[in-house]
Amino acid sequence: MQDNYVQMLQEFHWHVPNVFNMADVCARRWSKNDHARDRTAIMEHQADGPARRYSFAQLQAAADALSHVLRAQGVKRADRVAIVLPQRFETAVAYMAVMQMGAVAMPLSQLFGPDALSYRLLDSEAVVAIVDDSTVDAVLGIRDQCPLLRCVIGLDDAGHRCDLDYAHVMGSYLQTFDAVSTKAQEAALLIYTSGTTGPPKGALIPHRALIGNLTGFVCSQNWLGFALNKNQTHLENLRPHNPSVFWSPADWAWTGGLMDALLPMLYFGLPIVAFNGRFSPELAFAIMQQHRVTHSFIFPTALKAMMKAYPKPSDHFQLNLQAIMSAGEAVGDAVFAYCKDQLKVTVNEMFGQTEINYIVGNCAMNEKTDQGVGWSAKAGSMGRSYPGHRVAVIDELGIECESGVAGEVALHKRDVHGNPDPIFFLGYWKNQKATQSKFTGDWCRTGDIAIQDSDGYLWYQGRADDVFKSAGYRIGPSEIENCLVKHPAVANSAVVPKPDADRGALVKAYVVLAAGYQASDELIADLQTHVRQLLAPYEYPKEIEFIDALPMTTTGKVMRHILRRQEEERARAK
Repeated sequence: MQDNYVQMLQEFHWHVPNVFNMADVCARRWSKNDHARDRTAIMEHQADGPARRYSFAQLQAAADALSHVLRAQGVKRADRVAIVLPQRFETAVAYMAVMQMGAVAMPLSQLFGPDALSYRLLDSEAVVAIVDDSTVDAVLGIRDQCPLLRCVIGLDDAGHRCDLDYAHVMGSYLQTFDAVSTKAQEAALLIYTSGTTGPPKGALIPHRALIGNLTGFVCSQNWLGFALNKNQTHLENLRPHNPSVFWSPADWAWTGGLMDALLPMLYFGLPIVAFNGRFSPELAFAIMQQHRVTHSFIFPTALKAMMKAYPKPSDHFQLNLQAIMSAGEAVGDAVFAYCKDQLKVTVNEMFGQTEINYIVGNCAMNEKTDQGVGWSAKAGSMGRSYPGHRVAVIDELGIECESGVAGEVALHKRDVHGNPDPIFFLGYWKNQKATQSKFTGDWCRTGDIAIQDSDGYLWYQGRADDVFKSAGYRIGPSEIENCLVKHPAVANSAVVPKPDADRGALVKAYVVLAAGYQASDELIADLQTHVRQLLAPYEYPKEIEFIDALPMTTTGKVMRHILRRQEEERARAK
């Protein structure tokens, strides 16, 4: 494989038009193309039959109708519209309809409880919400707390309980919609962060951020079957060389599912599989087999579950995978080896966050088709900065750290040529103080600690508030967790500090057991020996507690702060 990473960084230039709209490039332009309008955009997986297929022409026609419905409800430019829907065709329709109006789409997870929903609906001042049977009860349950929410539109049976029935009102508007010409820097999305260090913050995402995502998307997906023309200067002109089908269990209400899956696939005129249901390893493999999925984004926690459930998946499934991107937690070399040896793809770890998304990752290229260029993935590494992004590890003063020195991962507002990076968010909704604290000069801080090696690869150490000291040693939980998962008895784990008068903190591991194993003192000793033999003596967990399930965010990230707080409360209670 040709590693021309440095050349790519130096030769890459962003092309950001002044007028740009995500919906226009993801749906309308394909619907107006005679060669593309009938291509499949969305495939809805059905557990008991063939997928329901929807073309780009159908997507645009439905988006036009919904835009008319929203306009009739008084929705205007810059208004926030809540989309409280799972993966389904109408979810894509809603995003296209809202954004082509110049309004702001606010995705909300179907997993949100009443407090999470009411906070976001109130804070965003959303004027309309779109729901279905899976989310109608939650939204109607807090409707009285949201005085600005003047209309709820319901799909399926939920329509009879809402202000408007989706199917009924959509049939009243079968004409095209005159899309608004938005500036590239205008807001397109309002996505709320997890709120692990305070109330959730709404990150306002501009239309141009989709362009900023493109290098990360195509690189993390091994160029997605594109035949790379060496004279090609703009990613937006790339066209697929080989048939590509995408599926990800990531909810389209989150940055990972929306900006890293749905929107970029539609941008390139390629199909994506939608599935509304709970994740399971068997289901994941079944979907990939049935729809001949070639590209995917799967969280490390999901990959761990798949690895434990099907150590040799080729004995059960016929797969057509060409690339897997993973993010949210450290992948670790156990999962890395599993993907390479058993799934026959090199997993491309990626790093980003809602405010800036794809900035660091790997691009192992597609060894099967020999398309594109890339760089070798190192097991356990976050990867290198993607073309177009100037990434560094910085200290508390904003000064770049030397190779091998731990610091905070940060992204500069300008690329290596001094031009603005289009991936940046506009700021936190109604929270200028939080926006300002996100930056040190022109560096946007991520809150994640890493070490950069001499080749430019970053190695994740943990969140700034996850790293702790024990007996003077700096402990990053990811390495220990990865080591534990290599043991056949461990399905998942989380490492946190346990307050200790002598050492400051002890290394404690919470462990979820794999099927067929039972907790015992002997198993604890075996796990401790396992870690001690593979890592430094001070890193092995002095205490192990077995737990049925780890606390997780709805995006699949382990919430270590909950376990950490639990240990602190236990210590105070003694």
